[in-house]
Amino acid sequence: MKKHLAWLCLLLFLVLEGCKSSKKPRTTPRDFGPMGMKREMRAVWIATVDNIDWPSRKNLPPAEQREEFIRLIETHKRMGINAVFVQVRAAADAFYARGEEPWSEWLTGKQGKAPEPFYDPLDFMIEECHRRGIEFHAWLNLNRTAHRASKSISNDNIGRKHPEWVFDYDGYKLFNFGLPEVRDYITSVTTNIVHEYDVDGIHFDDYFYPYTVTGQTLKDEEAYQQYGGRFRNKDDWRRDNVDKLIKQISDAITAEKPYVKFGVSPFGVWRNRKDDPSGSATEAGQTSYDNLYADTKKWMKAGWIDYLVPQIYFSTKFDKVPFKIVTSWWLPYTYGRHLYIGQGPYRIGTEDKDRTWANPSEFPNQMRFIRLNPEILGSVFFSSKSLIGNKLGHADSLRTNFYKEPAFPPTMPWKDHTAPLTPKNLQVKDTRDGVELRWAASEAARDGSFAHYYAVYRYSDSEAPRLLAGCYEGQTRALDKSAKRGRRYTYAVTALDRLHNESEPVLATVYARLARK
Repeated sequence: MKKHLAWLCLLLFLVLEGCKSSKKPRTTPRDFGPMGMKREMRAVWIATVDNIDWPSRKNLPPAEQREEFIRLIETHKRMGINAVFVQVRAAADAFYARGEEPWSEWLTGKQGKAPEPFYDPLDFMIEECHRRGIEFHAWLNLNRTAHRASKSISNDNIGRKHPEWVFDYDGYKLFNFGLPEVRDYITSVTTNIVHEYDVDGIHFDDYFYPYTVTGQTLKDEEAYQQYGGRFRNKDDWRRDNVDKLIKQISDAITAEKPYVKFGVSPFGVWRNRKDDPSGSATEAGQTSYDNLYADTKKWMKAGWIDYLVPQIYFSTKFDKVPFKIVTSWWLPYTYGRHLYIGQGPYRIGTEDKDRTWANPSEFPNQMRFIRLNPEILGSVFFSSKSLIGNKLGHADSLRTNFYKEPAFPPTMPWKDHTAPLTPKNLQVKDTRDGVELRWAASEAARDGSFAHYYAVYRYSDSEAPRLLAGCYEGQTRALDKSAKRGRRYTYAVTALDRLHNESEPVLATVYARLARK
């Protein structure tokens, strides 16, 4: 992994209103945070297939690709986003250099053609996200070797190398998950990304077996005859194939880098109650379990995945699959793992048949409902372009209301629960530019890990503790330009590790006397 050439400390100064306190606040990590949601996943999908979100078109010059991506993540950062799920594999192709699959045509215009001048987009994207304190989850499509929108297919495409591994379905070429060699291959592709790149997570979407299309048949009878002998029916065999793939990849990720998160975003409805008494009170035309053969509830219970993001792209008034009904159904099935809700701002303000999406209150109402349920630890939005489009002001509602205060991603104690050691030697100095803070980096914790970044808080007799800065990539200083003349402030600095476990604070107090420029 390339060494970063610059350090960045992102100062997120906040308006301190409504936070009066007559008592000196306690000094624990729990208290050092913004009022509201200190821990919350706030993520967005960035789709590359068919140039949905990035890059804006095929064969865009690499310099313009990079400029676009930086503008995109800076816009999301201002909204309060703290993680991105970027599609780096759209159809057995690659938006990265260190792998066996061919370059994506949606990057360079032709599958197999490298960027000119050359660069590694995945290295670049990870580095830019980490500079800004944004988690980077590599999003992989699992089932396609060729998309209907594909205009070129390289001779190095795995579907051409191994045509016996794929079948045609509704204009796509899809992997046959019933073949052990296919599952091994997909596991290898995934593990290679984890090994070669500094990703924070691996993310799969809803495409396992394809959505059912009338008149289309899954051509996997031969594989079923060879491998499905112990199953009473083909449906159970297909679900077992996907189970094996998820378990195999989960084990491989943990063996390679235990801190890397693994999550899946299935279709929002697991099963309808008419098909299973434990299903949701919905009438979805297709379900994850019955049509895509993905038993996502089982994966959560087994601990094979770290988080689940059901795609609940329905309004609160949609009679077949009401947002609140299907969201509530998921609450008992977290099994100690993370549940985030996949939301669909792409439907807001469009000519959708469901006119609820024309109501400016629909998106805020969904956000409020999510916040009412502590089992839900955040949201992921589809997709970047729609979120930035800000129809009916939905992005403004994040920036000025729901995500006005910054938040760290939630911790995952089953992966790591050891906090870093406290930073040392905090020094604060009043200057004409602001209050300057410097501290010594934390030493290794008992598990051998070091601080991944630092958080800077401030409080006073008239202000509750508030997060001022997240300092990333080894930065051990900050400048508080919002300190007001004539006030005494106490500052606290904590260390956080890769999985956001937080140390006890180191404290220092200063009286701000100097005039500000």
